[in-house]
Amino acid sequence: MKQNWVGFILALSLLTACDSTGGFQRNSDSPFAPTGHPRHSESVDGLIVGHRLMAAGEYELALKAYYRAAGEQGMTADVYSALGSADLKLGRLGQAEDMLRKAVKEDQKFPPAWNNLGVVLMERGKVAEARQVFRTAYALDSGQSDSIRDNLRLAIAKSKKLEYVNPNIDDNFSLVRRGHGRFLLLSTP
Repeated sequence: MKQNWVGFILALSLLTACDSTGGFQRNSDSPFAPTGHPRHSESVDGLIVGHRLMAAGEYELALKAYYRAAGEQGMTADVYSALGSADLKLGRLGQAEDMLRKAVKEDQKFPPAWNNLGVVLMERGKVAEARQVFRTAYALDSGQSDSIRDNLRLAIAKSKKLEYVNPNIDDNFSLVRRGHGRFLLLSTP
């Protein structure tokens, strides 16, 4: 009697193992192995996941989610901009600038990419260029974003300070005549 139960349980477990769960199924028309993605469910957009991770302060994980989005959607202006923003938060200013320049090249009417590029340029000390970039972002946004307007104001104020005040420039010059129609510009210590 005990052998009948063991045989019954063994047969039942074999039949259960053969039951389809709807997971990784092989397409009967395809000679290839399963793709590794369940067919019954859609994955969440990598950009949405990345934006949520950025809001939570998980910049490294957000960067990975953005790269996944790039693999699914291709390199769009949104993806370039998201990658640049994550790099900016991670302090990778050179990479952030490259990605954001690609974003604005891809879509020249995308204000967030222009704004973030301006932020990177300000961080890198390229104030004059940042000022122009913020102007572009502000114009494309039609002045509706407070953060872009504030960034533009800051860039204008900072560039005005740098225009005329530079302690490294020696402005003690004198002009000395050296013959007929020739002059020499000398600086005095």
